[in-house]
Formats: sequence, C-alpha cells, structure tokens
Amino acid sequence: MTDLAQTLTDRAVSASAAGTPGRRRAGRLLTVLIPVTVLVVLFFLPWMGFSIPGVLPGPVNSPGSMQLLALCLVTAGIALSYDVLFGRTGLLSFGHALFVGAGAYGAAIALGKWGAGLGVAVLFVLGLGITLPLLVGAISLRVKGIAFAMVTLAFAQAVAITALRNPGGLTGGEEGLSLNRASLPSFLSGVVNAPYRYWLALAFCVFCVLVVAALAAARTGHAWAAVRENEDRVEVLGLSAYRAKLMAVVVGGFLGTLGGFVQLIIVGGANPHLLSTELTLSLLVMVVLGGAGSRWGPLIGGVLYVLLDNRLQELSTSETIAGLPAVLRVPLSQPVFVLGLLFVLVVYFAPGGIVAIGGRVRAARARRAGPRAEAAPPAGGGGQTSG
Repeated sequence: MTDLAQTLTDRAVSASAAGTPGRRRAGRLLTVLIPVTVLVVLFFLPWMGFSIPGVLPGPVNSPGSMQLLALCLVTAGIALSYDVLFGRTGLLSFGHALFVGAGAYGAAIALGKWGAGLGVAVLFVLGLGITLPLLVGAISLRVKGIAFAMVTLAFAQAVAITALRNPGGLTGGEEGLSLNRASLPSFLSGVVNAPYRYWLALAFCVFCVLVVAALAAARTGHAWAAVRENEDRVEVLGLSAYRAKLMAVVVGGFLGTLGGFVQLIIVGGANPHLLSTELTLSLLVMVVLGGAGSRWGPLIGGVLYVLLDNRLQELSTSETIAGLPAVLRVPLSQPVFVLGLLFVLVVYFAPGGIVAIGGRVRAARARRAGPRAEAAPPAGGGGQTSG
C-alpha cells in the first residue's frame, strides 16, 4: 500500500512538473490567494449584516452568531492540535481532552481562585501547556499502539475524576468554574463585545495553522510523516521515533491547552466536559470528517461539527420535526444520530474526508476520459509519416 501511494505521488509530481510554468505559477498563487481571501473575509465578518438561514441564529454580526462562530473557530484550532498526533504522526490518543481541560481549568483557577492578573494567567497556561504534555508524552510513549491510547485515557480519566471531586474547592465539582471576568480587559466582557472574542478565536485558529504548517514543512514534519508510515524503518535509519512522537505530543498538547484557555474566555467557564473522553472522541470525528493529515481538513471538520451540533439541537425540538411520522421523528430528534449517520456516510463515500472529495471526483473524471482519449485519432488525420 505504501509503494502504491508512493507511485501515485510520483506520478502526480511528474504531471505537475510537466505542466507549463505559467500554470505552475498560477497554482502556487492560488494556494496563497485563497487562504488569504478567506482570512480577510473572516476578519471583516463583524461588520457584515447579512443572514444565513438555517446556519446562523441571526445576522452574521449579531452577538449570537458571533458567539457561535467564535466557538467554531476555537474548536477548529483544537481539532488541528489533535490532528498533529492522529493525522500527521499516526498516534491514536484518547486523552487529548486532558490538555484542553487543563488550559481552561488552569486559567479559571488562576484568575478566580488565586486572583491573578491576565498576564500571570497566560504565563501559567503557557507553562502548563509545555510541562503537562511533556510529562504525559514521556510516560505514554513508552508503549505503542492501543496501549498508548489506553495510557493517555488513564491520564485523562484520573484528572477528570479529580476535578469532579473538587479538591480544596478549586475545580467546582460537577458545576465547574465560572470565569472571573473582572480580571479580563473590558473589551472581552459583555454581549456587545462578542466581536472581540470572535477575533480572539480567529487569532488562535490562525496561530495553530501557522505553527502546524511551519513544522510540517520542516524536518519535524518529515519525521512525523515517516513515523506515521513506518516507525520501524525510522529506527533502522538511525533516527529517534520516540523524540519525533514526543515532539508531536508536546506541540499538540500545547495548542490544545492554549485552545482551552481561549474557549474559557469565549464560553465564560470551565466544566467537566472539557476533560471527558467524549470531547476527545468528538475531536477524532472532526479530524476524520474533514480529512486527517491535511492542512484544512481538521479546520473544516471542526467548524462543520460545531455548526451541525448547534443547529441540530434546535431542529430536534422544532415543530417541523414534531410533525413528522414516528419512524422519522424519533431518529431525527436525536442530534447524535444525525451526526453519526453523516460520519458514516463520509467515511464510506469519502475515506479521505471532505477535503478529498474534489480529488476523488477529478480522478473519476480522468479515468472516464482516459479510454476516450486513447480511442480518439491523433491530430493530423492519423496517417503514417513518411521516412
């Protein structure tokens, strides 16, 4: 399978190299122009008043829509942090929620219980985002495969149970902790300041994209890809697969911890769900749904998952669903069922995720056009050339 993938990659590279210089330059320009255009549009959304019925609860620049879009962006960034482990390095972790919850709870405790300022809270979260993944990775990576997944799950469950028991009144138990907004700048508090929280989530998402893209293009990213394809071969070549995997855990954990902090500011509190296995499994679904190991797949999967989860919750209690026959009303009133059905369909018809659909369509068209191109007579009438 690896040899087949390498052969297809070599053919794609050869076909790209055979194209005209103008076409190659246009392709490179588009790869830069499209993301920049999307970023500009996202930046100016708070000044746009149009509506997207069925997607957003009101006009784009309304507080409710800004809050939902901010949650979409921060979740997309967290999904990208999980993809560093699963999609780029091939590490199946069941404990990524540990880092997200640590960022949220750590900042909430620093701002509320300790009375620290925003700067101190940021430094505390940054330190936590490095030391915690380093500790968890150093221990968990002593084993491989499903054993690694179980060890990460054990770490996450231990912290989740500790948070539920509310030791010393720090974590708030089942109710969680509320954010002490008095420690935040005034522009990050209040309903009317929803655009600023949206921009904060956008900045976090862009930061995650830049960090992951830079590392993926460097030797670190090549080491991750090599470990994902064949870890034993990496060891035979004299490279340290353990160090590459530890770097992936630290980078993914750091971005996840930072995402938990940003989500705390957007949502206004930390709750036990941020430490649950359910959150990690949701991140796994987002990554697979969008396209594991791709640049934009986890982002698309994260945004789509949050939008569907939010809108399906409202649709499940609407009069439209209530008026359907029981055979349709019962499953459609369960958002988890609809999300699961969508996930199954995407995995079945587009194994590479949503971002791979375009490539599969182009490949199908090329296969259909291939026999017709071979059967067509050559230009110039197809006569024999004279010696």
